[in-house]
Amino acid sequence: MLSEGPADSDLTTLIESWNDTGALKNDAIEYLERVDAGLKAAFTPLIQINPLLHGRSQAIDTVMGKLWQAFMPDAPGAALLAVGGYGRGELYPASDIDLLILLEAQPSEDFCSAISELITLAWDIGLQVGHSVRTLKECESLARDDLTIITTMMEARTIAGNANLAPQLAALIAPENMWPSDQFFAAKLDEQRARHTKYANSEYRLEPNVKTSPGGLRDIQLIGWVAHRHYGSAIEHLRDEAFLNDAEQEMLDNGRNFIGQVRFALHVLSGRDENRLLFDFQRKLAAEWGFEDGDKLAVEQFMQVYYRWAQSLSQLNDHLMQIFERSILATEESAQRTTLDDDFEVCGGHLTALNDKVFERSPGNLLRAFVLLATHEDIIRLDAETQRLLRDSTILSMIASAKTRK
Repeated sequence: MLSEGPADSDLTTLIESWNDTGALKNDAIEYLERVDAGLKAAFTPLIQINPLLHGRSQAIDTVMGKLWQAFMPDAPGAALLAVGGYGRGELYPASDIDLLILLEAQPSEDFCSAISELITLAWDIGLQVGHSVRTLKECESLARDDLTIITTMMEARTIAGNANLAPQLAALIAPENMWPSDQFFAAKLDEQRARHTKYANSEYRLEPNVKTSPGGLRDIQLIGWVAHRHYGSAIEHLRDEAFLNDAEQEMLDNGRNFIGQVRFALHVLSGRDENRLLFDFQRKLAAEWGFEDGDKLAVEQFMQVYYRWAQSLSQLNDHLMQIFERSILATEESAQRTTLDDDFEVCGGHLTALNDKVFERSPGNLLRAFVLLATHEDIIRLDAETQRLLRDSTILSMIASAKTRK
């Protein structure tokens, strides 16, 4: 059973513990050391990871806000924005700090000099800062031409400065102006396929990357980006059986939490932005998760848990991407249907169950679905809803079989 993590009051006290002595650099270093130590001490595999990620993001907001006040006290045409993972409020212990200094117009030499000093001090404090200085017009042009840039900007939020600039940026890069949801989805789908190919389309690498391997955090983030682009809402707000049922939503939440915990622990163990689950780390994490050698080695037990979650998240990603594809890229070709028999049809290359009792009434259809996949060249894969029925029926069959053996 997972706890919610450290109490909100404890995190608030930690985040608000800035001690202002007038020496900005030393104050910031001491503050971040205290916050990072507190967050690391609060971590266990039994807590929700998001409060720790949000806590570190809030702490960086505090530091960057102080720096902005010190170096940019009079800059009404500028704003400091958090983007990427920092913009989402998901900062791991060694994550890069991605910043966008957003401007109404081209900056003066004095402004550029002040920004340079600000960023230099941020590095001296120990922050791994990645930053860009751009006008609204430049952002619009770059986002129109680059999928990665627009994705990063979609998650922008204001830390300090002119609060009106971020909404203006959001309007400029909205789907009605560039990257409509069908183009965005198609490009992101190609991007994911290319990324998965690098890992042989397998969740079962011996040393998987918890961020970018199939079933990793990037697969979950991709779902969120597509949902935000097309529906204007994060996937958590699409609580509808058409997308995820209650069990699948719980699986998504728990799986994301587990993979996030592993990434957090990897950063702590390595002291850097290390997202590969290397053999040395596997043994240490198995011990931290409380596994002990028995019939199976502790490390084998831990990796089995990881692989199960990665596979589950990969399946959920495939399920949702199919739903998005059907909704966003609907074409006459994808709507063409060919009935195979009383139980199945082919719709747009997807094998689709004709009713929700197809496996329950005839358990033999569990195997026959895969026979049809193997013997019909026009069938590419199982339909998302059919996958759900198959998954649920397989679980029920396993439970029934276990009861019979007892």
